[in-house]
Amino acid sequence: MQFFADFYASNRHLIDLIGVNAMLALSVYMTLSCAMLSLSNAASMAIGAYTAAVLTTQLGIGLWPAVIVGACMAGLVALLLGLPILRLRGVFLAISTIGFGEVVRIIIENIPSLGGSEGYRLNAGQFTATSGFWEIYIVLILLAYFFSRLKGSRMGLALEAIREDESAASTLGINVTFYKVAAYVTGAIIAGVAGALYAHALPVLLPGGFGFTRAVDILVYAVVGGTFAWRGAIAGAFLMTILSEVLRIIPPIGNLYIKDYPEIFSGLILLTVVLFLPNGLLSVALGLNRRRGPARPIPEQVRPDPHHSELGGDSAVGGGQESLRDAELATEPSQAIKVGYEETRSSEEGVTHPGASPREASG
Repeated sequence: MQFFADFYASNRHLIDLIGVNAMLALSVYMTLSCAMLSLSNAASMAIGAYTAAVLTTQLGIGLWPAVIVGACMAGLVALLLGLPILRLRGVFLAISTIGFGEVVRIIIENIPSLGGSEGYRLNAGQFTATSGFWEIYIVLILLAYFFSRLKGSRMGLALEAIREDESAASTLGINVTFYKVAAYVTGAIIAGVAGALYAHALPVLLPGGFGFTRAVDILVYAVVGGTFAWRGAIAGAFLMTILSEVLRIIPPIGNLYIKDYPEIFSGLILLTVVLFLPNGLLSVALGLNRRRGPARPIPEQVRPDPHHSELGGDSAVGGGQESLRDAELATEPSQAIKVGYEETRSSEEGVTHPGASPREASG
């Protein structure tokens, strides 16, 4: 235990950041699950972060009540925004949510009580509240359980139907508007929780950390990991967060400092995944599991009868061939009709077979 305590003490920021980024990836996965390309998760994160920070530092409220209030505030703003804005589709929805995120950032920078562009300092007064490993990862485990139960639930099936074909889902009686608004608000609440915990893991909260770059990074986490499963969002957040820290320790090449341009490598990874792995990195792991899986059992109708095999010789072979032939005819009705027709035509003259016409029998 002492080893893990020392390891966490020396890598606390990175470990906490992985958990927070995984929550943010799940928030954007929630909206992508019904084919909504929303980039307002960074704005929801900022709303939750600053709301919780004000409650703990100025009003002395505890961490968890402040996190809940911050998440509810982010969800309320998303509800008011989602009712009119979710009428948009595709790139128009993405552009509008980007604009909303920039508006939130600019408003925070112009409020002196929130520190403006210089940042909001936490735990500097008489009230203190901090978040760490247990707070962040307990919430992440609860979110993982939520998404595992969502997959086969009524809401999960409705979101999947909307993602596949919105018009067909509406025809089947699914309230498309309700489920899209619910997914958007749920994603905002998750981002608000992540922002509130992220704020209390830092000494200073800067509004620049919730801009357009952060919104794109959150989307990259989900796309790189895989948008078809919630595990892919967590895997993508883990990989990209580790990669950004690895780039910091790479020595400079001449006058080029690679650590100053992490966006270039994130873009290259995103482009590679989109071109060669459209379903994300998680599809590679699933593909390997399928290849290593057990051999598919032979269907019962294809297996030779063991009683025929005891007779030996031609009987065993004939029994196996008849079983195979019966299975093929059973699975292909059109082929069975064709074979029956050919057998009838090739029969002896003057003998009536089932399925033969009176003219053929008399001929």
